[in-house]
Amino acid sequence: MPRKARLLVPRCPHHIVQRGHNRKTVFVADEDYQFYLENLFEWKVKLDLKVYAWCLMTNHVHLVVEPGDDASTISALMKRLAGRQSAYVNKLERRTGSLWDGRFKASPIQRDEYMLSCIRYVEMNPVRANMVAGPRQYRWSSYRERMGLERRNGVDRNRLDLDQTYIALADTEDERRVRYKNYVKLGISDKEIDLIRKSLQSNKLTGNDRFAEEIHKRIGIRVENRSRGRPTRDEQRGRIYF
Repeated sequence: MPRKARLLVPRCPHHIVQRGHNRKTVFVADEDYQFYLENLFEWKVKLDLKVYAWCLMTNHVHLVVEPGDDASTISALMKRLAGRQSAYVNKLERRTGSLWDGRFKASPIQRDEYMLSCIRYVEMNPVRANMVAGPRQYRWSSYRERMGLERRNGVDRNRLDLDQTYIALADTEDERRVRYKNYVKLGISDKEIDLIRKSLQSNKLTGNDRFAEEIHKRIGIRVENRSRGRPTRDEQRGRIYF
C-alpha cells in the first residue's frame, strides 16, 4: 500500500514527531540530548526555519517548526538531524543503521486556534508520561527556556523563536511567562489531546474547516479535514481567557 503524502505548507507552523526505530531508546546520556539540540539550532539557522517548541523524550522527539517560502526545508532539517544523530550514536556504540523510523509525522497547525495548544501539548509530554511532576523539571523541552530558566553567563539563551500568538499574550516577556504558565496549569482536555494526536498520526491538519479552505487557497491542494472543527468553549477548558 502506498504511503500517504505528507503535507508541508510554506510559512505555516507544523507539529513534527519522529520516533526511534521500533520505538527503541534514542537518547541515553545527557550528551545525546545535547548533541541533538546543538544540531537543531545549527540547522534551523542554515535552513531559515523557526523553532517554536521542542521536547526530546527517550525514544522520540516533538518539534513545532515553521519554514519560510520553501516548505521542503522541514524535510531537510529532519534528514540532517536523523543522520547526524545516527552517525553520532553508531560511532559511540560501534553499531550501524538508523536510530529512527523511516518517516517523520507532520501536521500543519492553524495558528490562531491551535498554536498555543500544540506548544503546550509538546512541552507537557514528560508530565503526561509521569516522568516529572511539572514541565519546569524536565531539562530537554523548550519550557524551561520559555520561562527564562535556561541561562548562559547570566543571560537568557534565546535559542527559542517566539510565535506571534505567544507574543500577543502580554506586552512584556515577564507578563507573557506568567500567562503562559497559568495556561499550562489549566490543563488540556482529552478531546483536544485526541485531535492533536490523530491529526499528527495521519499527517493531516491540526485545525478546522476554515483552515482547510485557507490551505486550499494558498497552495491549491484540497485537504480532507479529519476533525469536526473547533471544539466548543466547554470542551476546551485549556483555552486562554485573558
